[in-house]
Amino acid sequence: MIKKALITSVVAAAFATSAFGHFQMLYTPESALEKGTTIPLKAVFTHPFADEHTMDMGLQEDKSRLGVLDFYVVHKEQKTDLKDKLKEIKFKGNHNTGIGYETSYQARGMGDHVFVLTPAPYYEANEEAYIQQITKAVVNVAGLPTDWDAELGLKAEIVPLTKPYSIWTGSTFTGIVKADGKPVPFAEIEVEYLNYDVDIKANATGKKAKVEAPQDSFVTLTIKANAAGEFTFGIPKAGWWGFAALGVGPDKEYKGKELSQDAVIWVQAKDMK
Repeated sequence: MIKKALITSVVAAAFATSAFGHFQMLYTPESALEKGTTIPLKAVFTHPFADEHTMDMGLQEDKSRLGVLDFYVVHKEQKTDLKDKLKEIKFKGNHNTGIGYETSYQARGMGDHVFVLTPAPYYEANEEAYIQQITKAVVNVAGLPTDWDAELGLKAEIVPLTKPYSIWTGSTFTGIVKADGKPVPFAEIEVEYLNYDVDIKANATGKKAKVEAPQDSFVTLTIKANAAGEFTFGIPKAGWWGFAALGVGPDKEYKGKELSQDAVIWVQAKDMK
């Protein structure tokens, strides 16, 4: 057990030493809707705070690309496959353009719509290793809570203890890091703020950052879960926040290389006016 925990910590630390955190983004403008509507979704692999590089999703060591492995939504415990609805796009960041995906989803019923994306592992040449970020985002319709706290049994998963869509700025978000349904003690979690507006029509980020980091350690914040896999983070600013629990999944190798199988969840905070 000690050896396994040590290996996990070493792998997570290796990826954490990158300039800024990698985050699989699953973006939509609003997470709390008054009524059912068509929800636009963008899947982009990026660095949300610094916007220093946009990655090609599914990039392999040999420069080929693999498509998304799984993409679905859960609403009132019913799972609907959305993988075939994805369309490849080129998403333009402030420094380069990367390949991602987009789709739209018709939210017909009240309650929570939990989107789950499992991308193909991405080869990070600087680390000579692969990254796979299993990502969740929740959109609520009409305020009725249904599935937001559902545990989906993912290989790597952050199960929220706070509704991800009804967070006031200045309050907190709490979650449990799990792997195959079991809590991950002392998991390392990277936290980043989506620091640029997203133009969903142009498939691009805005030119102006919302905030400036006083020092690089403020770009990718790092926290740790407790012995039960739980963590809490205070939300200091309105907008989208990404949480990535590094290397917590059971798969540690892919195509003969180290694999960091991460759990990601996105939450949105609103100012109280």
